[in-house]
Amino acid sequence: MYQEYVKRSLDVIMAAILVVVTLPITIAVAIAIKSETPGPVFYRQKRTGRDGVQFTFLKFRSTPPHNSVYDTSKKDQFTEVGKFIRRYSLDELPQLLHVITGKMSLIGPRAWIPEYHTHMNDEQRRRHDVRPGITGLAQARGRNAISINEKINNDLEYVENISLRQDVKVIYLTLRTMFEKDTLEIGKHGISDELDVLRNQHGDAAAEGGAS
Repeated sequence: MYQEYVKRSLDVIMAAILVVVTLPITIAVAIAIKSETPGPVFYRQKRTGRDGVQFTFLKFRSTPPHNSVYDTSKKDQFTEVGKFIRRYSLDELPQLLHVITGKMSLIGPRAWIPEYHTHMNDEQRRRHDVRPGITGLAQARGRNAISINEKINNDLEYVENISLRQDVKVIYLTLRTMFEKDTLEIGKHGISDELDVLRNQHGDAAAEGGAS
């Protein structure tokens, strides 16, 4: 009941308010990105949503246009504007539109690239029983300072105990950890390492389920 009605209503109301309140920041970030480097203002990528369904994920572009999360032969590259907006999570602002349209929630497991879903087992895929969130329990408890298995276990804990009280707790903890620099970045090499962990744990058994 909470997830389908109360949580969804709160998501739409709060996201709409945040879109209006942050509109000057959103415009300023868009202008700064466009002024610094050629290329699109938004970064688009396929991510896994609720029930394993993929959607096109938007965030402000923080890298040069040619940077790819799948190309691990090169180090992560960030523009000067990109470093700033990632430091303060301003690159996440476009995700508010996903919340309004129902693809995401304010609070929930992070929306990861489809390769994560492909290499999870059925129990781990239960993290996709709810809408992905802009922030979640794993981010509140350490963000990228914790292992991939710890992240997934936190996500499963959230799914099993979803409630208004837990959402308020996640928001509070997220605000506390947001400015802890050591927990902010994972990078494409970190993503590659996490996928290797999942592959080694489950082999082809998880991959047989495929990504929806």
